[in-house]
Amino acid sequence: MPVRFPRLRAPALAVSVALAAAGLAAHAAPVAPPATPVRDVPQVLHGTTVPDPYRHLEDVKHPATQDWLKAQGAYAEQALAALPERARFAQRLADVNRSTGDQVRQLVRLPGDRLFYLKRAAGEAQFKLVTRDGLAGAERVLVDPEALTRAHGVPHAINYFTPSWDGRRLAYGVSAGGSEDASLHLMDVATGRPLGEPVPRVQQDGVSWTPDSRFVAYNQLRALPEGSPATEHYLDSTVFLLEAGAPAASARALFGPLVNRELELERLDVASLQFHPDSRFMVARTTDTTVPEGKLFVARVADLAEPAISWRPLSRFEDAITDVVLHGDTLYLRTHKQAPRGRWLALALREGGGIEKAKVVLDAPPRAVVKGLLPAADGSLLAELSEGFNTRVMRHAAPGQPGVDVAAGRPGSTFLLDDRAHAQGGVWMGTSTWTEPPRIVRSAGPGQPVEDTGLLKLQVPPGTPALAVRELLVPSHDGVQVPLAVIHRADRVPGTPAPTLLVGYGAYGFSMEARFNALSVPWLEQGGVMALVNVRGSGAFGDDWHRAGFKTTKPNTWKDGIAAARWLVAERYATPQTLGIWGTSAGGIFVGRAVTEAPDLFAAAIFDVGIMDAIRAEESANGITNISEFGTVKDPVEFRALLQMSTYHQIRDGVRYPAVMLVHGVNDPRVDVWQSAKAAARLQAASTSGKPVLLRLDGQAGHGVGSTAGQQVSKMADIYAFLRAQMVLPGGAGASTVPAAAR
Repeated sequence: MPVRFPRLRAPALAVSVALAAAGLAAHAAPVAPPATPVRDVPQVLHGTTVPDPYRHLEDVKHPATQDWLKAQGAYAEQALAALPERARFAQRLADVNRSTGDQVRQLVRLPGDRLFYLKRAAGEAQFKLVTRDGLAGAERVLVDPEALTRAHGVPHAINYFTPSWDGRRLAYGVSAGGSEDASLHLMDVATGRPLGEPVPRVQQDGVSWTPDSRFVAYNQLRALPEGSPATEHYLDSTVFLLEAGAPAASARALFGPLVNRELELERLDVASLQFHPDSRFMVARTTDTTVPEGKLFVARVADLAEPAISWRPLSRFEDAITDVVLHGDTLYLRTHKQAPRGRWLALALREGGGIEKAKVVLDAPPRAVVKGLLPAADGSLLAELSEGFNTRVMRHAAPGQPGVDVAAGRPGSTFLLDDRAHAQGGVWMGTSTWTEPPRIVRSAGPGQPVEDTGLLKLQVPPGTPALAVRELLVPSHDGVQVPLAVIHRADRVPGTPAPTLLVGYGAYGFSMEARFNALSVPWLEQGGVMALVNVRGSGAFGDDWHRAGFKTTKPNTWKDGIAAARWLVAERYATPQTLGIWGTSAGGIFVGRAVTEAPDLFAAAIFDVGIMDAIRAEESANGITNISEFGTVKDPVEFRALLQMSTYHQIRDGVRYPAVMLVHGVNDPRVDVWQSAKAAARLQAASTSGKPVLLRLDGQAGHGVGSTAGQQVSKMADIYAFLRAQMVLPGGAGASTVPAAAR
């Protein structure tokens, strides 16, 4: 169970007292945040002394740290509840959540048009797992996390699910309080009854069924003794094979560093198995849970009946395989080796050998990045090609043939939906644009029209004004052109500065896509501007773009963000008094270093479950897995890069920093809560601007995975109200940014 910790209350949805909007410091405010004792633990690394005045906050279980966290959370809650616009934002966000409609995600199709997906009905707190037979069939709820929430008093969520190939059995993971510490459950789909007892410590997705749907393969973490170093958490995990309904103790250890010593696997080779119902082969794939590159091995499914399995190596980390798809006896592999925009290969497993025998079946065209692949039942290849902020599904009649847009004429993006058996005659896709809710559409085949399935019936929230979008490239500090998207009311008066929020990420090659976000409506309808930037470190232009914001090149990530901010000011979307910036998780480096390098450029900033202390990060459970992305302090060159990207170590005394709100779930398994705690303490001590530094904590949340609708609404209401309270518009703090004709 997660750590018990008081949850932030959601203040009543009523009109709050109208106080001055010049920031929390100007309000009839709560008491000051609790003082934080300085207990410096300096560390000498490669000849450099690295101070660490708040190292003691890393011990989050210590009673003194617990008291400090609770006091900081209470101070933030009191301060946020006093904001004049907080209640209005909360009410509007709740209305938007209800009026947008039922959310559907993670659709899985099986032969016979059997459908499984997660659904959160409008007004409900959490996603449920449902099934139906075809579009005409009735929905049936299989797993309702709300029942567990009511029973235990802590929010529960479904982390992953995988139906068996015949649709008769279901494997799914459930965790509590945002911890992502999932246990694996098996179910008989027809009766809804459990098959055996839950299996603990199955945190990773990638659970798979053997072709006969009798056995399930899963990766289980070790049960560590009390007091084990956090860095041991993901090491030496094992893939087990369990017959559905059998006792968990009967599971067979199938693959892993402790099982296959002859393969010389690394301790952080976290593996999953991939099967296909029409394949004689099974594929073992390892990653460090952070970067997709790893190792690949293959064996015959028939070998499961043997005492030992002989795994044949297929590829190494250096082969840069980032995705694999098993289809019959062919293994498709996506690589960026000598192909920075991506390339798909096909390997005939029955012929033996490794990746050296793979043949190119799809190369990225000029300007585009090739992403997902789906082999269709008719022999064609369906591929996702990304350019800028948009992705399109293309059909290639045969390897090497040019692609044809499956949904030509439909605006925005289209994405492939899960057809894991590759047995469907048509293709199902998700759609997305900046200004319209997504849909689930389908096409029966080449040349056939694209029609709406009706599975996803979201609508633009009533009252939403017409919106305008501008996608462009802006020059960064070194002249490189960086993708930026700007969204605002269509009736915005050009050249009129408004509350503007710049959002960035920039890590792991993940890029921001053009997607409609209903929870941005309350910001936009009040005249606010949203700007999203695909800085270096993302994958906007392929692997080269990722590597240009990676380890020693990481400064490009926040310098691109600063360049985008300065462009917004130069183009009069904002002024430094109306500009906010937001980064989440690894995007904490983006936002934290932008603020510490250019503090005068921003009125306020949101550090959301962010990496703040890059020097100490690798001492944490998940931090060790991120060495492949950010580097290690053990390497002198990478240490210097980490020191540069560490917000905590770049905060300087006597600087007038903007207002900062650090947001964190206490049960976060990906970025430990002490990361935000240490940065909050350092900013509170160092800043001389008089602007607030709040540490907003949720004791029943983690990294955001599994948060309820109510938790999301409360968080966004706090963020919007905090930002608006710090933004001083031309003509005075209360000046409206909504055009007069629209008021």
